[in-house]
Amino acid sequence: MTEIKTPLHTLLDTIEITTNKAQKQPYSVQLLAVSKTWPAEDLRKLANQGQRCFGENYLQEALTKIAALSDLRIEWHFIGPIQSNKTRDIAANFDWVQSIDRIKIARRLSEQRPSNLDKLNVCIQVNIDNEDSKSGVKSDEVLNFAKQIIQFEHLQLRGLMIIPKKTTDPQQQQHSFQNAQSLFSQLAAIYPSIDTLSMGMSADMECAIAEGSTMVRIGTALFGARHTPLSE
Repeated sequence: MTEIKTPLHTLLDTIEITTNKAQKQPYSVQLLAVSKTWPAEDLRKLANQGQRCFGENYLQEALTKIAALSDLRIEWHFIGPIQSNKTRDIAANFDWVQSIDRIKIARRLSEQRPSNLDKLNVCIQVNIDNEDSKSGVKSDEVLNFAKQIIQFEHLQLRGLMIIPKKTTDPQQQQHSFQNAQSLFSQLAAIYPSIDTLSMGMSADMECAIAEGSTMVRIGTALFGARHTPLSE
């Protein structure tokens, strides 16, 4: 009898095939399930299938899910913009923050990280294509920004998070990802803790993996069409 694959296992197969095609090490690319707007029950189903890492954009929605799923071993990533009045809850409830683009926010997260928890893993969000409408640290400011981040006692700098310009042009995608990988390599040569290049979503995942992504952020392929987000 033929086994029917779940969307999760189909996606994991695609990641494995793409990783092998790009001649990368097996299992060198992690899947982050972007679960914003989806209820805890849907996350539980994925977790029961083996998915461990989940990414959330909206704090209050995420806190509800974290409480509802506290019996599961889930690694929670905050991947949305961060307001100063939300740093305390983020510092106390998440394992990773991928959207660091201001020193003020990094400082607050470090100061508010509970002492009984491990260091908070963080990525610098990079505005790789210098878009005026997009947040993130500019490429030429990343190295100096990283120097400041590593001074914070309760943060562990792990790498970069990239959201490139939306395009269907494969050459533009490749150019953005190559620039990100170059920055990542420069950081990794300086700081031993750097091991994560978070880039690639449903539309550009294969290109991102080919150019060095170590973590892809996928939502729709796992959950379906997006729900309306809850108000913050």
